[in-house]
Amino acid sequence: MFELTVISPVLLWTAIAIYAASFVAFAFDLARRSQVAADVRTVREAELVGAGVGGRGGASTPPATTATPPQRFVMARIGTSLMVLAWLFHLAATVTRSIAAGRVPWANLYEFAMIGTLLIVAVFLVVLTRVDLRFLGTFITGLVVVLLGLAATNFYVDVTPLMDPLKSVWLIIHVFVASLGTAFFALAFALSVLQLMQSRRERLLSEGSSKKAPGFLRTLPASDRLESMAYRFTIIGFILWTFTLIAGSIWAQDAWGRYWGFDVKETWTFVIWVVYAGYIHARATRGWRGNPSAWLSIVGFAAVMFNFTIVNVFFKGLHAYSGLS
Repeated sequence: MFELTVISPVLLWTAIAIYAASFVAFAFDLARRSQVAADVRTVREAELVGAGVGGRGGASTPPATTATPPQRFVMARIGTSLMVLAWLFHLAATVTRSIAAGRVPWANLYEFAMIGTLLIVAVFLVVLTRVDLRFLGTFITGLVVVLLGLAATNFYVDVTPLMDPLKSVWLIIHVFVASLGTAFFALAFALSVLQLMQSRRERLLSEGSSKKAPGFLRTLPASDRLESMAYRFTIIGFILWTFTLIAGSIWAQDAWGRYWGFDVKETWTFVIWVVYAGYIHARATRGWRGNPSAWLSIVGFAAVMFNFTIVNVFFKGLHAYSGLS
């Protein structure tokens, strides 16, 4: 088992390095998208000038909108391939940690970071088989590199036996479902950030403003489409988070003899649930759409990250399972 405890961190750092390379490839893809958008704009402006010169009586007749030719975006493909390779190393690091520990690999903060980011990438790659969201690659790989790097440098702990309250089947169910829900919230967060950027670009266009927005936004879906996708991912994540709350209460009853005790971890898990419930309710029944809904999505994910980092590290309670001394 000693060998596996050495191999697992090496595999993880290899995965981080490849994720970083994937991030660079996706960043080049965004730059390429900006160039494509600029080229298309130049062509259309030239067509407008030509139509103005050739119109009868000096009247300019706008030409039919020229369809943007399909783009291959090679760097996006390279970034995706690197992401798949990094995920395989990431998976190997997680599995070897699990074998070395003789249990599921999510009993402390370091391991939770491993499985959480593993699921974020897994969900993203699965979604890519149905919807082309490669424009999110920079956001997803950037987030994973930061979280994994933070975990590997600050949260790493040696393999230790499980604490008594963790010796339950609910450890497998509760934590895994929470991690999976976080993965869907992460995708919704990335889409919401892009929604705000796209919404600003659309507003500038409608106002005829001379201010410029990032060129790659021209190759992305409209803000309402981005919002719709974020909403769908949030609903899935909310269902999983609801189950997390229920499973956690059942586990608490088994471990401590009560379903709810306002422990700091329990409270923040409920706060996250309330934020996302408010987001879904406001959008579905109050028509609260556009930028306000995007900001609620971002606030919700910020609460998830606060729960994962600050609460786990600095707040003491019955859920103090970070493994950090």
